[in-house]
Amino acid sequence: MSALNGFPQHSGASVSRSTEGGAIQDLQAKKASKAAKKEADGNGVLTFEDLPTVGSSLNETLKLLPGELKANMRIKSITPRPPRKPRLERAASLDEKNWRRWRRFRTSQESLTDPNETSSSSGSLQEASLSSPIRNRASPCDPCCQQNSLHSSPDASEASPVGKSRGGSSDLGKRASEISSAFGGLLRGKAFAGGKPRLSQIMPARPLPPMELNVASHTLRTANRIDSDWMDYRHYSQHKFGRVSSSLSDTRLHGNGMVYDSCSTDSMKSTFSLLTPIRSKDVRSRSYLEGSLLASGALLGAEELSRYFPDRTIGIFVATWNMQGQKDLPVNLDEFLLPTDPDYAQDMYVIGVQEGCPDRREWEIRLQETLGPHYVLLYSAAHGVLYMSVFIRRDLIWFCSEVESATVTTRIVSQIKTKGALGVCFTFFGTSFLFITSHFTSGDSKVNERKLDYNKTIQALTLPKNVPDTNPYRSSSTDVTTRFDEVFWFGDFNFRLNKDRETVDSILSQNPGTDVAKLLAYDQLISEMSKESIFKGFQEAEIHFRPSYKFDIGKDSYDTTSKQRTPSYTDRVVFRSRYRGDIQAVKYSSCPVIRTSDHRPVFALFRVKVRPGRDNIPLAAGQFDRELYLMGIKRRITRELQKRQEQKDQRSSSICSIS
Repeated sequence: MSALNGFPQHSGASVSRSTEGGAIQDLQAKKASKAAKKEADGNGVLTFEDLPTVGSSLNETLKLLPGELKANMRIKSITPRPPRKPRLERAASLDEKNWRRWRRFRTSQESLTDPNETSSSSGSLQEASLSSPIRNRASPCDPCCQQNSLHSSPDASEASPVGKSRGGSSDLGKRASEISSAFGGLLRGKAFAGGKPRLSQIMPARPLPPMELNVASHTLRTANRIDSDWMDYRHYSQHKFGRVSSSLSDTRLHGNGMVYDSCSTDSMKSTFSLLTPIRSKDVRSRSYLEGSLLASGALLGAEELSRYFPDRTIGIFVATWNMQGQKDLPVNLDEFLLPTDPDYAQDMYVIGVQEGCPDRREWEIRLQETLGPHYVLLYSAAHGVLYMSVFIRRDLIWFCSEVESATVTTRIVSQIKTKGALGVCFTFFGTSFLFITSHFTSGDSKVNERKLDYNKTIQALTLPKNVPDTNPYRSSSTDVTTRFDEVFWFGDFNFRLNKDRETVDSILSQNPGTDVAKLLAYDQLISEMSKESIFKGFQEAEIHFRPSYKFDIGKDSYDTTSKQRTPSYTDRVVFRSRYRGDIQAVKYSSCPVIRTSDHRPVFALFRVKVRPGRDNIPLAAGQFDRELYLMGIKRRITRELQKRQEQKDQRSSSICSIS
C-alpha cells in the first residue's frame, strides 16, 4: 500500500485495520483532530498532542492540515487494498542480516546530515523539501509524537516508497504526495534523532587570538638553558643567526610525497615518535658502513644531513682558559659554557685549557655536569697541563669519524710540558675539523719566539693519520692547517699590548664599557697578522671585551703587585676555512664572573657550514665516554637535591619572634 499519508507503517499491516478499530482508536483520532484545529486556528502552526494511529485514513489526516491547504484540495475516498503477499526469498545469513542492519543505520544517519533532506533510504525518488511558507511555520512535534514514532518499524522507509504518487496524471495526487512525504520526513527525522535536540553552532563574540607556533612555555624551554624547541628555534635563528636548523626536519617526507602538508607531518610524528618516520624500503636499501657515494640512504650523505640540518650549518662553541694551575674550580660554569645570549646551546663544545688543574678528570666531570645529559664527551686529550675536551650532542655522535690527536712541545726542555700545542681532528659528515690549543712563549718583548712556536706547531703536528683528507689537492705537507676544511686555533698566545701600564689604565678608565678600539691599536697579534707573519689565512672576530690578563685572583682589578703587568689580550680564538664564508662568528667575549685565575676565560660562538660525505671513512660508531657521562649526570642530580634540601631547611628554620 502506498504511504500517501506520510506516516510510518508496520510491515504487513493493512488499511483495513482503520475500519476494524474500536472505539478507543476513534476517540484518539478525534482528540488529535481537535488539538490540531485548535493550534491551527491560533497561530497556523501544525502540532500534535498525540500521533495518529497506523490505521488512520487519508481523510482523517487531511483534517489536521491548515485551512488554506484544504481549500485547494479535493480528496476522493480511497478504498483499502488487501496486503501484499509475501515474496519468497532465500534465507539470509547472519552476516548478511548484520550488514543490512548496518546499512540501514548508515543510510538513516546520512539522511539526517543531509541539509536538503533529499536522501532516501529505499533508493526511490528523492523526497521533496517543505515549501518555504510551511517550513517557516512548522514546529517540532510533541514528545508523545516522538515516543509513538519510536514504535514504528525501522524498515518503514524501505516498505513505504515515499515520494511516489499513484495518480501520475493527477495534480492533486502529486500535491498530496509532496505534502505527505515532507510531513513523513519530518516525523521520521525526529524518530531517528532519538528525541535529542540539535543545538546550533556557537560563534565567539570576537575573533580568537592568534595561536602561537610554539606551545611550550618560555619557562620550560629555558629551565635547563639547553632544551631547544624546534619551531621557536627555527624563527629565532632565522632572525638572529640566519639559521634554519633542527633535528626534526620533514623535508624528505614532503619531497617524496609521503605527506601533503604540515598537519599530516605532525600527525605522523605523533603516531610514531618525535623523530621523522623511516620507511621500511629505506631501511632495506641502507648500507651504513659500506656505502661510498652520496646516494640515497648513506649515513653521511646529503639526505641524512638535510634531515638533521636543513640549512647545513651547525653551532660550535670554542673556549680557552689559562687556569694558572689552580686546584679550586669555579662553583658554577653556567655563565662560561651557557651564556644567556643566545638562548640556545650549540651543537658542539670544544674547551681548551692551559696550565690546567691537577685533577683533569674532575675538570671533565664538571664540564659534563654543566652541559647535562644532552651532551656526551666525544674525545679528550692532554699534553702535560694542556687539556682539550670535545663535547657533542648525543644524537650527532653517529656522524663523526674516528677522532685523532697529536702534540707538539715548543720548550727546549721537553720534560716540562707547559708550553706547546695539542691538536684534535675528526670528520663530521663530509667536513673535516681541526682544533688546536696552544700556549706560546710568555714575555712582553718575545714576539719572535711566539712566531717560532707557531711555525713549529704547523709543521710538527702529524694530522690526519687514518681519516682521509677531504680535499688533498689543496693540502700542504708543511702546514697542518691546510689539510682540513675548518680550523680553530685557540689558547694563551701571550701577545701583549705595546704600551705602558699607565696609558692602558687611562684608556680603560675612559672607556669602561666595550669600546676598546684604542687598546687594540697597540695589540701585537693584530699587528703581526696584518703582516701575515703569523696565522696566515686566519681571521679573528671583532673584540668588544676588556683584556683577559692579568687580574688579581678573586678580584676584578688588574695586577696590583710590584710587577704591575700591563693588561693584555693574551687569550684568543682565531679560525680558518678552505671555503670562503663557511665560518661565521656569532659572538666573541670573555667571562668576567670566573675569578679563580689571573686569566679570564675567552669563548667564541660560530656557525659553520657542513657538507655531505662518504661512508667509507673510519667511523666512531657512537663511541663516547660512558663512565664520565654517568658520573656527570649523577653529580648533577645530587647537587640539585642538595640545593632543594638547603632551601627546605632554610624555610623550616625561620623563627617568628613576638615582641
